[in-house]
Parts: sequence; C-alpha cells; structure tokens
Amino acid sequence: MTFSKKLCGVAGALGLTLLAASPAFAGPIKAPDAAAMAGMVNKGDVAWMLISAALVLMMSIPGLALFYGGLVRSKNMLSVLMQVFMIVSVAGLVWVCWGYSLAFTSNNPFIGNFSKAFLMGVDATTYAATFSNNVYLPELVFVVFQMTFAMITPALIVGAFAERVKFSALIVFVVAWLTVIYFPIAHMVWYWAGPDFLADAPTDTGFLWGMGALDFAGGTVVHINAGIAGLVGCLMIGKRVGFPKEPMPPHSLVMTMIGASLLWVGWFGFNAGSNLEANAVTGVAFINTMVATCAAAVSWALVEQFHHGKPSLLGAVTGAVAGLVAITPAAGLGAPMTSVVLGFVVSPICYIFVAFVKGKLGYDDSLDVFGVHCVGGIVGAIATGIVASPALGGQGYFDYTVFPAGFDASAYSISGQVITQIKAVLLTLVWSGVGSAILFFVIDKTIGLRPSAEDEQQGLDLSSHGERAYNM
Repeated sequence: MTFSKKLCGVAGALGLTLLAASPAFAGPIKAPDAAAMAGMVNKGDVAWMLISAALVLMMSIPGLALFYGGLVRSKNMLSVLMQVFMIVSVAGLVWVCWGYSLAFTSNNPFIGNFSKAFLMGVDATTYAATFSNNVYLPELVFVVFQMTFAMITPALIVGAFAERVKFSALIVFVVAWLTVIYFPIAHMVWYWAGPDFLADAPTDTGFLWGMGALDFAGGTVVHINAGIAGLVGCLMIGKRVGFPKEPMPPHSLVMTMIGASLLWVGWFGFNAGSNLEANAVTGVAFINTMVATCAAAVSWALVEQFHHGKPSLLGAVTGAVAGLVAITPAAGLGAPMTSVVLGFVVSPICYIFVAFVKGKLGYDDSLDVFGVHCVGGIVGAIATGIVASPALGGQGYFDYTVFPAGFDASAYSISGQVITQIKAVLLTLVWSGVGSAILFFVIDKTIGLRPSAEDEQQGLDLSSHGERAYNM
C-alpha cells in the first residue's frame, strides 16, 4: 500500500467525510488499504484538483512570465520569458525524478527519502490522503498538483535579479535550490501521515507540521522561501549596470496588468485547490482569496494617492499580488472579513519596503520580489495565527492524532499560534537565506552568475538567446 500526505491547511478537514451514512461503510475505516481507498475517491474532488493544477500552471506561464516581462526593459523581455518558461519545464522534470519523493515520503522531520524517485510505485492504483478521514485522491493527481507549486516557486526568484543573470547559471541554481531548499521546506511544512494514519503514527510528520505551524497554501514554502532567496541573489549578483542613476522604467505595463490578472485567476487553483477536496472549506479559501486581493489593491492605490497624489496601475497590480501573497497561508483558515482586514494591512507594509527601505539600503531588487513576496508572506504567515482563531470566525484546526479527527475551538490560542508561526517564518528565512547564499557563492565561483557588462548593456534577449521581443 502506498499513499501520500500533505498539509495545505489544518482546517481542510472541516469538510470531514466519515462515510458513516454511506451504505458501503458502517463507519470510518482506520488505516484503509489501497483497495478500500479506491472506494473513497470522489470524482468531483478529482476534477477540481486537475483544474486547480492547470490554474496554477497558468500562474507561471503565461501569468508570471508576462507580469515580470512587462516590468523589465524591452531589451530583456524575451530573456525573462525564457527564464520563467524553462524554469517551469526543468522543475517539472526534477519533481518527478526526485522532488516528489524527497518532499512527500516518510524518513525524518526534515526530508523524505528516494523510495518514490522517478515515481517508482506511483501509478493509477495508488492514492493520496486529503484532510478528511476516508477521502482520497489518485496519487498522480496529487503529484501533478504539487508539481505546479515546485514550478512557480523558483520562477518567482528571478524577478529579484532580472536583467543581469546568466541563463545557464540560473538553471543550475534552480535545480540545486529545489533540491536542497524547496523540497526540505515542503517536507517540513506539508508532510504528515494522513488523517486515517496519524493516530497510530503521531510523530510521522514534517518538522514544522509537528510543531503545529499553519500554512494553508504556501506562505512559508513558496513566498517567504522564494522572497528571501531573491534578496540574497540580488545582493550577491550586484546591481544592474547603471542602477540607480539611469532610468529603468517598465517597458509594458499593459503586459504587466495582463500577467497580474492571470495570476489572480490562477491563484484560486493555488489557494482553493490546496484544500485537496471540493467542499465547504474550498469555498472559504476561494472567497478569502478574492476579497483579500480586492482589499490589498484598493489599499495600495490609497497609499499612493496619499503619498504621490495619484494612484498608479503598477501600484494597483502590485497591491493585488501582495494581497494574494498574504492570504495564501491563511486562505482556508480565516473568515472573509478578517481576510479583508489582512488585505488592507499588507499593502502599506509592503509599500514601505518597496518605496522606502529598498532605496534607503540601496539593494537592486529589480521587480520587488523581497518587498512583495517575502515581506507579504511574513505578514500573512504571522497573521494566520490570528485570523485562524475560531473566536474571530476562523476555522481553527483539527486534532488528527485522534480517529476520527476532532475539533476543539476552546483549545485554540492566538498568542501560542502566533509564536509558532513566527518560529516557522524564522526557520524558513534562515534555511533559504543561508542555503541560497551558499548555492549562489558556489555557482559564481565555478561557472559565474553574471553576464559581461557588454552583454548586459546590449540586453539579454540578444546576448543570451539571439532574439528580440520586438522587430520594428
């Protein structure tokens, strides 16, 4: 018997399905075998998860590619598109070869093993756990959904040092970064024994899961992880030639707006799909994602109105992304109105880092990956401990060490959970920050991270790929 386990939000079990009313079952089945799991698959869940995987892929290509591509100068447009496109392609191969196995098999609290490398033993007859007792997905559906997360996370990093990185060095970095940074963090946050098995294996979890950290869809695993790696990268690679004396405006805010809109639409697969089932909590994650993003876009526009006297399109779409980032760890855990508050709060905080801190410290984070993804992810991850409280309309969390899983709203402590969330944030910052620095250093000293000044001034479209985005 093989199965996979994941936490995308402890409250995913609100849609607890015990099948006690089903004529095929007298009650929940503890530790079901593969034959029993086959009867515990819902076609609606499968359809929703496949759609969600496609939506998350759309976030990367074309969403993120166009969002980033529009923000750079026209001479680097194609290089950004190529970087994102190839990161997605390479990450997909790495995921099925060894990434899935390292992230979602049992070994120790920090990393899995190679028992499912090259998807050995994973086929149409194996199943993945959801957050409800006796509810399963075909394992390959879970594999491909999680693959899209492994694709977009390293793609986010490239915005921090856009317009000044060697393509070959970037691809080497991505393979190494996924292996030693992303997969361990994903294992620590999302690996567990599954709701039908945890009662008998209460320590079979990732380190942060076992600590009780909440991350519904990737505040730590995706955004803080990528954001701090981006900051380290932009510092170690150095500033763009001419920065900050030469103007470097976005060459197409139209493309950036289109990309941001595709990100927003795709994010429903990212957040609501992370519930792994099509039930009430999926709806909670969906509406929270919608309203938090609306609030953050409005909030950023208001901040710009007060600061500059006029709101900008670039600010509005940046605010929307900040809202999407902040609600990610809390999507299925909070309530709609607390999500609105979170959206309004995150934009001014990210704005401070983008408009003031970056200039004051002088680092060249080209597309504000740190200021939006890392800072927004930190705000969202810590705030998750607050908005998840049942006293504020949140979903709380289930105790999976009992069977069937139990819920006790009175046991939730906001202060205790916030402390746990802060520990998870700090561990992610240190793991990714230090690990990324080591990887950047090794690659720089071997094959080199940066193209020549002449190639950079010519533009990476021609110097790296022999093409132009526009032939006019």
